[in-house]
Amino acid sequence: MRNGLQMDIDPRDVVANARMAPFQKRVVAVMIGLNALDGFDVLSISFASPGIARAWAVERAALGVVLSMELIGMALGALVLGAAADRIGRRRTILTCLCIMAVGMALAAVSGDIVRLSACRLLTGLGIGGMLAATNAAVAEVSSTKRRSLCVVLMAAGYPVGTIIGGMIATVLLRHFTWPAIFVFGALATAVFIPLVLRQVPESIDFLVGRGGAGAVQDVNAILRRMGHPAIDRLPMHSAHRAKVSPFALFDRGIRSATLLLTTAYLGQIMTFYFILKWIPKIVADMGYAPDRAGLVLVWASVGGATGAVLLGLASSRLRVLALTLVAAGLSALLVTLFGHEQSALGSLSMMAALAGTATNAGVVGLYALIAERFPTSLRATATGFVIGIGRGGSALAPALAGLLFSIGYGLPAVAAIMSMGSVVAFVALAALAFVRPAASPPDHTFV
Repeated sequence: MRNGLQMDIDPRDVVANARMAPFQKRVVAVMIGLNALDGFDVLSISFASPGIARAWAVERAALGVVLSMELIGMALGALVLGAAADRIGRRRTILTCLCIMAVGMALAAVSGDIVRLSACRLLTGLGIGGMLAATNAAVAEVSSTKRRSLCVVLMAAGYPVGTIIGGMIATVLLRHFTWPAIFVFGALATAVFIPLVLRQVPESIDFLVGRGGAGAVQDVNAILRRMGHPAIDRLPMHSAHRAKVSPFALFDRGIRSATLLLTTAYLGQIMTFYFILKWIPKIVADMGYAPDRAGLVLVWASVGGATGAVLLGLASSRLRVLALTLVAAGLSALLVTLFGHEQSALGSLSMMAALAGTATNAGVVGLYALIAERFPTSLRATATGFVIGIGRGGSALAPALAGLLFSIGYGLPAVAAIMSMGSVVAFVALAALAFVRPAASPPDHTFV
């Protein structure tokens, strides 16, 4: 160390190896909040769907298409904005996505027909997809190596927490207002996060080092000071090449297998996950229960989802994330099938929804941790965006497929059994991933 500066030290190694400072924990907390916001924004249409169907006389098949629109938007957002996060930065991408989401939610509240509502949900999904890719990378890069998997899983756990809190709020809103109030609340909650991110979330040190350029050392040192670490005197030479990374690099030898298997696993698991979350309110409402009571069953599914995420996070400090995710996918297939056979009292429906939510979401959050673990920093947001984009794009078929199956006469037991096959596909892909060696990041020992 010279003049208070760390000489020839890679700041990424400082972050990776040191104990996490309160500042880093606050950044992770904001990312958890952003994912909770994503959870509410995605499921706002589920809470509103019984009221929309009643107000506009929408049939199940058409409603299934509407329920899928933000998933299509999420696919586009994850692919386009996820890759952008590796070029323009995690922070800028997050702020851009928040603006897109706020506008989409606000416009949904004043949409006058099913076509305009679908367009608004597509726009909202665009922001959500980019947000998921950027926050996954941001959390992985602000965390220490020891706590990375836990922090990523906790970030992903924000999603069901958002649906729990949002579901409770939506239930109250539906008692006093009509369905547009749900989207108004979502727009306001989204807008609140913009100044919070501006104040609390700096750019990722990993990204700044990778970008290089004038002022990068000063920006990195400003963040290191907030973490309580000494400043550095210069950056690793490797930094200058980050901006040239292409999504096609995901298919380079050494990481191609991980890309294909994780994408397949995510696609299968998320299809099963969204069948549960998108259709529960309508299924329960069709059994004769009021919309607010149907929403409570979805809240219990989200409670299960949060529980599954926390349990997987705690277990990840002792067991391999891959093994835990594999178990979660197997249980997901079983419990979703069993949910289809439980059609009696509201209490038993809620219990089965909670159990199915526990397994399905544990599988999803485990996959987020595996993405952060299996790809190098320079490709982390791009890989997350690709896996989420393809997965969410394909999963847009899940609500629509379930709606089609219902409309042609299949009962809930058959539909649930068919939709549980997504988790079976995820199980097989994860089992194959166990035989693939993780890609290693190149060393950075040369400084400029």
